[in-house]
Amino acid sequence: MPGPADRLKLAERVAATLGAARARFALIGAAAMAVHGVARSTQDVDLLTLSDVSLDGAAWEPLAEGGVDVSVTRGDADDPLAGVVRFRQEGQDQVDRIVGRYRWQQRLLERAEPAVVGGAITLPTAQPRDLVLLKLFAGGPHDLWDIEQLLVGADSETLVSAVSDDVSQLPARCRRQWDRLLRERSDDAGGDAGAP
Repeated sequence: MPGPADRLKLAERVAATLGAARARFALIGAAAMAVHGVARSTQDVDLLTLSDVSLDGAAWEPLAEGGVDVSVTRGDADDPLAGVVRFRQEGQDQVDRIVGRYRWQQRLLERAEPAVVGGAITLPTAQPRDLVLLKLFAGGPHDLWDIEQLLVGADSETLVSAVSDDVSQLPARCRRQWDRLLRERSDDAGGDAGAP
């Protein structure tokens, strides 16, 4: 059975291709959550970029020629993503190259810091504040659970402050959800204070 280093070779190759193209990127998703102490089962690696070179199938020909299945999906004008490039190879964790399109995502890329992933490779990794913003933007029930797990950390006050500073850059529905989460946390803390 392949170990983490073996299963992440495809992610390493995709990252090297992006680096050679000078396309800034960051690890997001469950693997980034794990870097920050939130364990989730995953069999894929999600990398965010704003570089549309990622949507050019020709950029990935060397990987395809090496036996990697590469599929490119472009988002339409109403899609929150410019597109997704999916990489699959037997015995490897799937890699999804997610192409964003918003200015706040650029700041995520600028703040990303190198981190060891799966004990095997080092990738620029989104910070907790940016993972919370991504989760608010996605808005699903599991995303809200992820946010709660990130907020349990030792420095939750700093994280809440950072997200509160940045959430105004997201759509109104995200700001409303953040306000609801903060109210619920406050209500829960108030209820705990009176408990025996």
